[in-house]
Amino acid sequence: MNSFKERMAVARGERKADLVLKNGQLLNVFSGEIYPADVAIYKDRIVGLGSFAGQEEQDLNGRYILPGFIDGHLYVESAFLTLEELARAVVPHGTTTLVGDPHRLANVVGMTGLKYLFEAGTDLPLDVFFTLPLCVLPSELETSGTGISAQNFASLLKHKQVLPIGELLNFRAELAGNKKVLAKMDTIGQSRIFGSANNLTGQDLMAYVATGVVSDHEAATLAEAEERLRLGLQIFIKEGALGGNLTAILPLINPANARFFVLCSDDLAAVDLSQGHLNLVLAKAVAQKLDPVTAVQMVTLNPARFLGLSYYGAVAPGYYADINIVSDLSDFEVDLVFKRGQLVASRHKPLFEVKTHKAKGLRETIKVKSLETEDFVLPARSEYAKVIELIPGQLITKSIVGTVKAKKKIVVADTDNDILKLVVIERHKASGNLGVGLVKGFGLKRGALASSLAHDAHNIICVGVDDEDILSAVRRVVALGGGMTVVRGGLVLAEMALPIAGLLSDQPLAEVLNKQRKLVAAATELGCKLTEPFKQLSFLSYTALPELRLTDQGLVNVVKGQLVDLFES
Repeated sequence: MNSFKERMAVARGERKADLVLKNGQLLNVFSGEIYPADVAIYKDRIVGLGSFAGQEEQDLNGRYILPGFIDGHLYVESAFLTLEELARAVVPHGTTTLVGDPHRLANVVGMTGLKYLFEAGTDLPLDVFFTLPLCVLPSELETSGTGISAQNFASLLKHKQVLPIGELLNFRAELAGNKKVLAKMDTIGQSRIFGSANNLTGQDLMAYVATGVVSDHEAATLAEAEERLRLGLQIFIKEGALGGNLTAILPLINPANARFFVLCSDDLAAVDLSQGHLNLVLAKAVAQKLDPVTAVQMVTLNPARFLGLSYYGAVAPGYYADINIVSDLSDFEVDLVFKRGQLVASRHKPLFEVKTHKAKGLRETIKVKSLETEDFVLPARSEYAKVIELIPGQLITKSIVGTVKAKKKIVVADTDNDILKLVVIERHKASGNLGVGLVKGFGLKRGALASSLAHDAHNIICVGVDDEDILSAVRRVVALGGGMTVVRGGLVLAEMALPIAGLLSDQPLAEVLNKQRKLVAAATELGCKLTEPFKQLSFLSYTALPELRLTDQGLVNVVKGQLVDLFES
């Protein structure tokens, strides 16, 4: 029998459903109602709501029936997990679809990384889609790996797992008329572009939107969100490892405009995933007085409609049977998860196995020219130097002028004033490019921290008190094939290998979480006063956020968009 005829027969009650979820309270994201209903499922689709009989029936005892959650924007590499392990972490908490921006892997290994993700994103009880990074680096003041050329975009946009173009990070270059950026935009034609325009407002914001930008997730204040909403942008409210803007934006949401808002993760952290995923964001939103139905719409129907995901985001006839069962609409603890009509998780436990895909061409990506402590020597050309100062709880930095501590006319760390040495080493081509600067805010009294995760080019970055430990930490990251390490006196106190492109672990969530805790504990032992030192470290080369950054090419004034001299004359 034709599958459509079979679906209709079940919907009419002429044939038993494969599965009926009985005695539940349906949260209808279309009408905004909550009411008693059975849900009839045939194969991978929902076919009826009401009263049905099935080959298999499950009594929900009055629990709530919700659509599977959709994370409409996240960096798939941010929790250091492979997609297979990420599925095991998020599906038990109700996430059945996610849309990842893979620009970190793209920066390091280009098309090889995307092909790996496409393959790894299949055969999972989780639908994985991708947006493509239009401008892989936020500036040309750092050295990345392979990247993605404009010529790749036409073929990639035809891929079934690819949705609209990802973030246009290099908006400053675009607004300045950068030929390379504009040429890539010409290549993609009329494709929709996801925005990422922090601190952009007024006519510059309008110029940015006029190029085809359709969304933004960088509104940090209510006024910024209101301005973007008035220009027709879909507002992605992010609540993830890098903080969030939910509290700031929530007062803007009302019944008339709620469809233009989406809740998402942006960045994930292993420690957060051990507790939950979008269900935590829902609970936080409702705790701040957002209507529960509206909150659920913002992780189901809203992202599905905006992203063009047909038959996703609702519990209704014809839709995929991606369903969550929850006991209440305050904490959103997910009791059962169904994916395409199959029970895939129960009480936070996955009920599925995953096939691990080999990361072909993604290992042994750390290529560094031989280093010695002499490479980090910084002659003191002045009594004063520009220093990158961390701002507590934020990723932006301040550019300050500090007094240089020197021995024999060589700059050394000043632990009394918390001014340490910072180095960034190019690791894709063994070019020998190396930037040396100064940073304030880590609090280290001894030792060094190093990582191959350094946004957005992901070169090796290291902060330390002395050159010997800096060298030891960098060498250990190289030996690991990528990763994070804490060193004191030449001894490794803690480490986590990231052998897949220097960005991902090949270990399960529990092991990643355990190693991260040991890294933080070791850093604290060295005097570090930051709760998340490696997160702060990873953004010190990120040239999309003000004010002062360090790359393998040198010290960057982000506001001016140019390299600057370390020393004050």
